[in-house]
Amino acid sequence: MPKMKTHRGAAKRLKATGTGRLKRHKAYKSHILTKKTQKRKRKLRQATLVAKGDHKRMKRLLPYGG
Repeated sequence: MPKMKTHRGAAKRLKATGTGRLKRHKAYKSHILTKKTQKRKRKLRQATLVAKGDHKRMKRLLPYGG
């Protein structure tokens, strides 16, 4: 059986943690920042984990880890 291809878009956006969960960056931080509060923009800088409901789907895009 041939090797599976990694989804390149997902590989650039997701990173596997040591325990196998997937880390992602938050959206809404690229433009129209003047109306967003400092607190909100600060929270958007932090990475977060992929939601449990999406995890299986995202793992399928990265067959060899992250």
